[in-house]
Amino acid sequence: MPLWPSDPPVEFTPIAEWTQAGYYLRRFAMGEHSGTHINAPKSFDPQGASIDSYSAESLVVPAIAINVCEAAARNPDYALTVADILAWEAQYGLIPAETMVLLYTGWQAKWSDAIAFFNRDAAGQAHFPGFGAEATQFLLEQRQIAGVGIDTHGVDPGYDLSFATNTQVLARSRLVLENLTHLDQIPPTGATLIIGILRLQDGSGSPAAVIALVP
Repeated sequence: MPLWPSDPPVEFTPIAEWTQAGYYLRRFAMGEHSGTHINAPKSFDPQGASIDSYSAESLVVPAIAINVCEAAARNPDYALTVADILAWEAQYGLIPAETMVLLYTGWQAKWSDAIAFFNRDAAGQAHFPGFGAEATQFLLEQRQIAGVGIDTHGVDPGYDLSFATNTQVLARSRLVLENLTHLDQIPPTGATLIIGILRLQDGSGSPAAVIALVP
């Protein structure tokens, strides 16, 4: 799977085989932000909360989905704007408080091709869409959202090395989900997410199994 450049590879090591031990067992190792995953505040703030501090209740949340596939296809650096949010609300109503905002960019279709997924230029800079910093601030302050999620490797656009959306959301101990898939099956409103995590002590995040219940 596509891995962030500094992340360790996923490794499986056989520990017990049927022929010798009578049962089969492997050890596996991976980075805390591998595959579909959730970020914790500790990933950007040494004093921030770790993934094991999230309550079970906080991991079951209503969700809305904003589709920016057409804009992202034209411009891989596309960043969600406040205008996009207001346009969505004009059609579907105000985003309720404590709701997860999912951004469907179409990037999930590139998952099997790491080169296309990161879309790096000659200088090595990644180009993929995400949440604009101003839009994130609006969602947090004006809509009191539960968090954000996306089908790319980062809720921040690839060019944003300040990680403005991650830092804003996690500073409020809200949820950040990355490398989501099947967002094409999420309706604009009415879904509920159930986020399964590994409750890693002092973890900066965790691989996540995210289930969407749709009406």
